[in-house]
Amino acid sequence: MQTQDPRLEIKHLVRRYEGRTVVKDVSLRVMPGQVTCLLGPSGCGKSTTLRMIAGVEMQDSGEIWVDGALICDTVFRVPPERRHIGLMFQDFALFPHLSVAQNVAFGLSGDKAAMASRVKELLNRVGMGRYLESYPHELSGGEQQRVALARALAPRPRIMLMDEPFSGLDNRLRDGIRDETLDILREEDTAVLLVTHEPEEAMRMADEIALMRDGRIVQQGAPYNIYNAPVDRSAVAFFSDINVIRGTVRGALTETPFGHFLAPGVPDGQEVEIVIRPQHIKIDFDRGGRGPNPTPQDGTPARGVVVRARFIGSESLVEFRMDHDGSILRATVPNVFLPKPGKPLWLMLRRDRCFVFPVKKD
Repeated sequence: MQTQDPRLEIKHLVRRYEGRTVVKDVSLRVMPGQVTCLLGPSGCGKSTTLRMIAGVEMQDSGEIWVDGALICDTVFRVPPERRHIGLMFQDFALFPHLSVAQNVAFGLSGDKAAMASRVKELLNRVGMGRYLESYPHELSGGEQQRVALARALAPRPRIMLMDEPFSGLDNRLRDGIRDETLDILREEDTAVLLVTHEPEEAMRMADEIALMRDGRIVQQGAPYNIYNAPVDRSAVAFFSDINVIRGTVRGALTETPFGHFLAPGVPDGQEVEIVIRPQHIKIDFDRGGRGPNPTPQDGTPARGVVVRARFIGSESLVEFRMDHDGSILRATVPNVFLPKPGKPLWLMLRRDRCFVFPVKKD
């Protein structure tokens, strides 16, 4: 059986500015109906990659393919308007002098009745059917976003490129509009490539995440795998706060105040970092200077003294100064847990939630 071609495939894209390489050998594939997020900090090359795919910027090397056909390399280039690629940006870019219906119809051509039918169909789908004759300045930010989506979908693009399209919306509106937008794009079988710097947005929206750093994709996969099997310390830290404990490997084991940690394949004498998120630290009470018994799941307990505790909505954040070296560890606890500063408590690290990474040499 013949496998389906990716709707979008980019191969080894490179882009340089004034001798500086800002996109470095980026490759990825997006299937029809799939949402892929390019996730990373500002300046890592996400938007530049999007502009090359759209055709508004030319790569220095590499290829771009749509439905198994080459649309751009360094010799051959299909112009942007013929790539069947839709674009959505943060500012929506609606024409202020055109009505809602005229904005949506702007990229269409052909029979006027068919165009009017397509415009009406899309505006009804995004809940804006009664605003046909309104103008952008009469609409809220959420309503403008819906019109921008309808306009981007009107020519039936095979691919939708979205650059931080929801970041200008009020938090109360963002989740609902984001979900509605993705539902419509999936119904249209559109391949979506979304740029964002917000991990929560990527986790919520994406079928696949491509984590970018310094112009490269450093890890790619389903959100669950990216979060639970990070490639390095920086990948863990991009998604959440972290605690880091250092140790040295001896016989594939690292000894710490929290017990031994496995470090298979790491040579003796290599320093490693044991990384754990605050929500995966367990807290137990002090019993006259003694803590709970060690367990295979949680290791050996180590004692710390509360520095401060704060309630931050659905959980409490507690900071501890550890007895063994004076370092600070942070733990989060569901609901309200506000022990007083100076109170001794025992901490344990869930072994299945710890990541062990060799310390990279500078």
